[in-house]
Amino acid sequence: MATLFVRHTVADYAVWRRIFDDFAPTQQALGVTGKAVYQAADDANDITVTHDFATLEAARAFAGSPELKSAMHDAGVTSAPTIWFTTRA
Repeated sequence: MATLFVRHTVADYAVWRRIFDDFAPTQQALGVTGKAVYQAADDANDITVTHDFATLEAARAFAGSPELKSAMHDAGVTSAPTIWFTTRA
């Protein structure tokens, strides 16, 4: 199992969340098996998202997908994302 972590700032959490939730079928089609959303304690627009995948290759493919890039743009992501990958130890 692999987990993709993404941290970025958004213009408006409510707008971002609506688009994130609407993107769920595409996430699933691209191999996401689980996900979670976190907000920084002192800034609701500072978001960290995790996505779980069966393989590291699937996680990397999702992170580079044009569908994800488009959704992030539409959702109002205002900072370059910090992305990292982990595998279960």
